[in-house]
Amino acid sequence: MSLRALALTVGLCAALPVAAQDVAILGEVHDNPAHHAEQAAQVARLQPAAIVFEMLTEAQAALVTPELRGDAEAMAEALDWAESGWPDFSMYHPIFTAAPEAVIYGALVPRPVAREVFDTGPVEAFGAEVTRYGLDRDLDPAEQATREAMQMSAHCDALPEDILPGMVAVQRLRDAVLARAVVQAIDETGGPVAVITGNGHARRDWGVPAVLAEVAPDLDIWVLGQTEDGRPLEGGFDVVKTAPAAERPDPCAAFQ
Repeated sequence: MSLRALALTVGLCAALPVAAQDVAILGEVHDNPAHHAEQAAQVARLQPAAIVFEMLTEAQAALVTPELRGDAEAMAEALDWAESGWPDFSMYHPIFTAAPEAVIYGALVPRPVAREVFDTGPVEAFGAEVTRYGLDRDLDPAEQATREAMQMSAHCDALPEDILPGMVAVQRLRDAVLARAVVQAIDETGGPVAVITGNGHARRDWGVPAVLAEVAPDLDIWVLGQTEDGRPLEGGFDVVKTAPAAERPDPCAAFQ
């Protein structure tokens, strides 16, 4: 049995370097500081040639210069992070500095584009190679229903049912954009590539790993999921780590 296989068997892979992989997809709950600390630790072990961030657009990624990288305050200002809607930049900055030579790629779907998907679907928003990335194909009905139910549950059962297909379409678009950025990063840097993203995009069954399995099946992919307080995490991950839940207000209060 290989060292990696043994580690998977006994659940220790998250404590080992992931340098054998072409792509390390590092999931998170966005507002949990412990999850970002784990991502930074994994990036420090891997020392990837590139890091793909769900939180950055391509234009923002281009702003991350070597001179800016070590200054968290200046970097947050340059990225206009305070207006981004993401948690405090102090959680994310150590990931950038954990591999200071890594090229930064952005894979954020801008809000205006995401809104258009509700009317036009994901094909037009994605552009070229839409067939390669599977966005011109309908999901299996059972998967579509499951994903719509998950969107409803994630939004406190307060959404109009007619917008659920659009929300699933946006999620699929985001998966495809992340996967495309990974492929670009591999092509341009040779890898390895680390991906910083939410658990929903990291899941193997239908997230970024599933898209990459179709478009770049030769890539060796390792996936970390991160949960809170030991709660189960569905979707298929090579390793699941847990941390105490972050303190946050009731997410359903806004729907009441």
